[in-house]
Formats: sequence, C-alpha cells, structure tokens
Amino acid sequence: MKFKKKFLWYLMYVVLIIGIVSFVFCIPVFSQPEYEWRFGSSWTVELQDRANQLFCDLVDYYSDGRLKITLYPNGALGSHDEIFHAVQEGSVEMGVFSPYVNLVPGGLFNYMPWTIQNYNQAAVAFDNPDGILFKLLSEAWGEVGCHYLYTGVEGRYGIGNNVRPIKTPDDFKNLKLRVSSSLGFVHALQNMAEGTGMTVATVPWSDLYTALERGVVDGCWSYWSSMVEERHFEVLDYYTALDWAWGSVNVVVNKELWDQLPSDLQEVIIKSGDIAEKYFYQIHRLKEADFIRTIKESGVEIYYPTEEEREMFREKANMPAVWDELCKPWLDEHYPGENMTQKVLDELDRIRDEY
Repeated sequence: MKFKKKFLWYLMYVVLIIGIVSFVFCIPVFSQPEYEWRFGSSWTVELQDRANQLFCDLVDYYSDGRLKITLYPNGALGSHDEIFHAVQEGSVEMGVFSPYVNLVPGGLFNYMPWTIQNYNQAAVAFDNPDGILFKLLSEAWGEVGCHYLYTGVEGRYGIGNNVRPIKTPDDFKNLKLRVSSSLGFVHALQNMAEGTGMTVATVPWSDLYTALERGVVDGCWSYWSSMVEERHFEVLDYYTALDWAWGSVNVVVNKELWDQLPSDLQEVIIKSGDIAEKYFYQIHRLKEADFIRTIKESGVEIYYPTEEEREMFREKANMPAVWDELCKPWLDEHYPGENMTQKVLDELDRIRDEY
C-alpha cells in the first residue's frame, strides 16, 4: 500500500513536471505580438477596406505574428483630419489619407489635373519606390513626420451637375460647383471655366450629398466609385466623363515608429503593401464597369467627350501656369538647382505617351 501511494505521488509529480514543461514550450504559440498597430480610415469605402484588410492580414502572415495591424474603418478612430494628426503624433500608428495641402504642403502632387488619366499610368507614376509621384509624395510625407507606404485607388474624375450636360468649357456658365482644398483641382477648374460666371463653394465631402440635394451647389467633381458608394448619382442629373484628373489615397505610418522598426519587419510591410496595392488596382478596375452601369440605370445622363473636346478643356486649364504657381516653389526648395519641375513634367509626359 505504501509503495502504491509513493508511486501515485511520483506519477503526479512527473505529470506536473511534464505539464509545466509543455506549458513553457507552448508559450510562443500564445504569446503577444511584438508590435501592435492601429490603422485608421475615415471613409466607408468597400474596395478600399478590402485592400487595406488584405494588407493587415499579409503583414500578420509574413511576420509570423510578430506585427499585428488592426484596421479601424468607417471613422472609428475619428475624422480624416483627426486620424491624420493622431498618426503624425504617433498615438495612432498608421492611416489612409488624401494629402490635402493644408495638412501636407507637398501633397498637391497627388491631385494635379491633366497628369494621370488611367490605371496603367497611375501604377507607374505611384510605383514604390521608383514612380515619380511616389518619390515626390514620399518627400512630402516625410516633411510632416510620416512615411509613405503604398497607394490606394479613387480613379478617374469627371464633373457632375444638375443644370446641363457639360460638353464644352462654355457649359460651366453660371454654375456653382463644390470644391475642396485640392488647390491643383481648384485652379484648373477655375481656368477651364474662366469667363463663364462659374463660382465655387467649399463644402465638406461628408456634406456634399445634402448640398446637392438641397441645391446649395449645382454640381461637383467626382469619380465613378464615389458616385455610387457615396450615392451622388441620386442627386445628380448629368455627368461628364472628362477624365481630367486621377484620384489616389496614401497609406502612411508615423515616421519615428517606422524608423524604429527592425529592417526585416519593414521589408514585410513593403512586400505586403505592394501586394495590397496591386490587388486594389485590380478589383477597382474590374468593379468600374459595375459602377458605370449603376449610374446609367439610375437615369443620370453620362456624356463622354471626344478627344478633341477633352483637349479644349485641357488647353483652357493652362496647367503649365498652375504647375509654376503651385508646384515650382516647393520643388525648387526641395531640389535646388535641379530644374525639377521640368523633369517631373517630362516624366509624366513619357508615362502618358507609353501608357
């Protein structure tokens, strides 16, 4: 009997030791990530959320769980500007933004009309790390304490309104159009409508639907996906597919946190961002036909200008003067003596010619 009790105690002791050893060796499986980041987005955009969630999942996979990034879409962490300032100060690690010049002085290169007009051109110009616009925007984001990771798609911009089809610059006559703080857009639009009596009004993007519905403004610039996802097609009668500008959003991370990250995890993020960006381009390109179909079926009259008609708008926009006024001072300051304005325009011309 004594032998049996000793054996049972011995057995319990062995089982306990085995349990402790097993637990210790299992700790890595259940351990917390080395880094946990939050990724803020102020928008409710399905395709954007899908691409950004893929990025988060890929980072988790390629880092073997060492870096976990959680996406917070739909303004869960605040408004666009609130999330931007949170990332800038580091209380939120990363986010997706429109680099408006009131936030990112050099961000105007993201929204210069009559430069990028299709997916292929955008993919080349915004390519990480060699695309000309990616290089400029990387410098601009670094200036405000952020590191530029990858690019999201908004797409080709047209102009909608509730008065008449816009087929020539004269059709801007006496319209009141909503604008934002994208200065390149504003200056180009005002040049295209010069002498027509058109006026502009700054309306927050979140208030645009109501402003169109109530006639506060007659129209706005917009793009196919936004026309559907923001439901602008419900409050617009006419849309001109002018393809006069290209919209992109920028995914960035706090620069100090980026610089502190081990190089192998930086490589994981770059790789994951590259895949997510390519995925975003692909799903957006495929979905565009559905967006256009929805808009047509809603009764919006869509006008597709001929190349000759489009060229009239382009010439009247007087983009060389807009570049000299808005872009040249920043480029001369950051690239002194390099004649960077001409180099950038030559590269954008090359991209348009080849793609």
